[in-house]
This record gives sequence, C-alpha cells and structure tokens, in this order.
Amino acid sequence: MTIAGGAPMPGGLGRLPAPFHVPGIPSFVDFLSLQAPDLLPGRLAVAGGQLLDVPHGTTIVAVAYPGGVVMAGDRRATMGNIIAQRDIEKVFQTDEYSCVGIAGSAGIALEVVRLFQVELEHYEKLQGTTLSLEGKANRLAMMIRANLPMALQGLAVVPLFAGYDLFADDPAKAGRIFSFDVTGGRYEEHSYHAVGSGASFARGALKKLFREDFDEARAVRSCIEALYDAADDDSATGGPDMTRRIYPVVAVVDGGGFRRLPDEAVGEVVEQVIATRMANPGGPTAVLP
Repeated sequence: MTIAGGAPMPGGLGRLPAPFHVPGIPSFVDFLSLQAPDLLPGRLAVAGGQLLDVPHGTTIVAVAYPGGVVMAGDRRATMGNIIAQRDIEKVFQTDEYSCVGIAGSAGIALEVVRLFQVELEHYEKLQGTTLSLEGKANRLAMMIRANLPMALQGLAVVPLFAGYDLFADDPAKAGRIFSFDVTGGRYEEHSYHAVGSGASFARGALKKLFREDFDEARAVRSCIEALYDAADDDSATGGPDMTRRIYPVVAVVDGGGFRRLPDEAVGEVVEQVIATRMANPGGPTAVLP
C-alpha cells in the first residue's frame, strides 16, 4: 500500500504504524513506553537538573464511611510565596468507581491523572472487564515510580487515590483509600488520610472528628472542617473564598459510582462551618468518653 507520490504507507496498514495493530498490551502506559516514551510525564528533561519554580497543588483529604468514601481538595495552587491560581481543581474522576486527588507539581500531576484515566479505560476496553481497586492503585504506583527522575529534580507528584471496591466481602467496608510516596510506594490507609502541604493539620483534625458510624453527610462535613483547619495553619492551603464563591471540590464514590457534589451543596456546608467558627474559631472538639 502506498500514499501519494508512491511512498509506502507506514506499516502498510492504514495510517498507523504496525505496532498499533498488534493486540496483547492491556497497559496503555506500557504501550506508550515502547512506542513514544518521550510522551510520558516522567521523561521530561530539566536543563542542567535545576529546580524549577512551578505551581504546586496543596491539600487533599479523604474519609471512608460505611458504604463509600469522600474526597475533597482545596482550590489553591502556589508558586513559592505567590498564589498561582485560586480555583484549581485537584480531585478527578478516574473511572466509574474511583477518584484521585493531586498534590505536588500541578502540571506533572495533571498529566499523570490524564494518563491514568486513559490507562484504566484502555485496560477495560481490551480486557472487557475493569481492574480491581487494588489493581488500579498498583497501576498508579507504577506511574508515580516512573516519575522518580522528575521528583529528584523537585517536580514530585503525590496523589491520593480512593474508590469503591466492587469485590469487597462487606459492602460497608467497600470505601478504600490509598496513599503513595514519590518512589511509587503504595499504602492502604484506614478510615481517613490527607496529603499535601497542609496534610499534618488536616489529619490532626480528622483524628478528632472521625467516627466509625459516619454517614455521607458527616464524612463531607469532616472533610471540609479538616481543610478549614489546614488553611488556618498552612499558607499554601486555600480556605473557602466566600466573596468569589470558590469552595473545595468534594467527590463521593459509593455503590452508585462517582459523583461530584455541586458547588451549591458544598457552599451550604461551608456556610455552616463558617457560622460555627464565628463562635468557636478552633472548630468542633472531640468528645471525651
């Protein structure tokens, strides 16, 4: 087969080279690493290995409750001591039953998220079934590990992954949370977790607020309370911006799948939180037995 001018068409099979017509690679990342490795986020080169001052995403929190999991992220991106963006989105749907929140170098993190979304869709289309929740977490860990050279140059990606486990023995424990380190280490967290610059403050808040009998509404409220506490002590974490109506991004994953809460609903919870903080700036306290 030839194209105009008599030159052979690449691979002889339509407009795509032959490797695109060979089945058997369920991982899109593996395929890309073989055919176009320069397109992978971790293959970007920084001249002279110098550190770059780039926008960074900050705090993500997640809380598991019987029957699901809630993930929320603040909206601020920072670049040194500058607010680079006030309304960045850091929580994304990865497939029907999972989501991911990003912290670290915003540009690289967004590329990793997009590639992860394609990875899961590619696997499902080729295999005719979805990966298990642990399988998805393992694929994300592999992608983070591939970004290690960039992390060593200051462009680290530290996501938080959560979802509903369709294969859980107990549906009440189907909401699961996974954290990662820059080397691709994967860790399952229990009940709640936070990542990013304000994570220590957010985890401290969740430690006091969390209850095993949470429902969705209480899990959402605890996430927003934790982000408020993180913003109270960490300058890189953005609190609710009432004048611009910029609220945290809040997502829920349960047996019905992924859904992002509308800004109106989140705004109502934020207003409740702020109203209680007017009387008690430190927020709700844990009840001693």
